Amino acid sequence: MTRVLVVDDQKTIIETCRLYLEHAGYDVAVAYNGEQAMAEARDSRPDLIVLDLLLPRLDGREVCRRLRAEGVSVPIVMLTALATEDDRVAGLELGADDYLVKPFSPRELVARVRAILRRVPPPEAGGELRLEGLTLDRTHHRVLVDGAEVVLTPREWALLEALAAQPFRAFTRAQLVERAFGDERDVLERTVDAHIMNLRRRIEPDATKPERIVTVFGVGYRFEGVPCD
Repeated sequence: MTRVLVVDDQKTIIETCRLYLEHAGYDVAVAYNGEQAMAEARDSRPDLIVLDLLLPRLDGREVCRRLRAEGVSVPIVMLTALATEDDRVAGLELGADDYLVKPFSPRELVARVRAILRRVPPPEAGGELRLEGLTLDRTHHRVLVDGAEVVLTPREWALLEALAAQPFRAFTRAQLVERAFGDERDVLERTVDAHIMNLRRRIEPDATKPERIVTVFGVGYRFEGVPCD
């Protein structure tokens, strides 16, 4: 059964999320502060984490940052009472995959969870994309950059796969939203920029001077890499 870890310091939110997620068929683990969240993420190995931004002991930003630094690539949906676009993008830049602004509909949470988990590549989606200095192993969901494995979030994987599958093609942000975010039509195009920034940090020799994912001014992004046989 797919396991979702819900982290929030408010018991009513925890219980509401648990009720709706369990009704949707998910196994639910819970944590009430950042330290518990870190322990649960390591021990229960969830398939997705719903993470409140403002937590006691260790806030959601730091939890997200530490998990990504440890190589934990499971999707993270961040819950936040901060509603500005800059606040949301800041969470994505830390490695979150999606966000919901409080107060939120638990039905929308379930829909977001389903949408994100659908985009996690299934084991049977095999084959490799091999380009100069970069390999995407679809069978094992691994990325090798110059021979070294790097860990990507599902969003980052989806963006990289879309770009690398058609090297030298310029994609608009709207096209990348369609490919990486599916039917979530309310996703901001700035969200793509935040994920591309994170992706560059992982696959570029120098993220400030990208050579693989380049910006096409006035359009969007293009992957530059020669396919290998």
